Amino acid sequence: MPGLLLGDVFPNFEAETTNGQIKFHDFLGDSWGILFSHPRDYTPVCTTELGRAAKLSGDQRELAVFVIGQDKKLKLSLLYPATTGRNFDEILRVVDSLQLTAKNRVATPADWQPGERVMVPPNIPEEEAAAMFTAGIYSKELPSGRKYLRYTPQP
Repeated sequence: MPGLLLGDVFPNFEAETTNGQIKFHDFLGDSWGILFSHPRDYTPVCTTELGRAAKLSGDQRELAVFVIGQDKKLKLSLLYPATTGRNFDEILRVVDSLQLTAKNRVATPADWQPGERVMVPPNIPEEEAAAMFTAGIYSKELPSGRKYLRYTPQP
């Protein structure tokens, strides 16, 4: 949807579905949601994406996913050209990260996977971080001596 920025409230559009008429915000309820758009019917790349999404539908239900947040704000926007299929494993990884970081004061590093250690943001003072992350904090030694790369087990 053109003009949407991360953090914007996603439009509460109405649509006719195989389950009848819906209003998007009502459809989402208190859940997260993933909305895919396709340029037109019968595009070969989109057909493979729909097949992959159908195979993952069990995973999506397990993750409480029906990337729009519970607050109805846009959390992720990816634009793919029609010649490039989406990487659904990456989309699910991003949803895992967004849900984790919405519930916990952590960040996920590059190539993070669920269950791996997470980062303690630098805006959390050391004393507060130590009290919050009782499983321990590991600081990466840097030439500057600054302790801003801090890791902890995933909460």
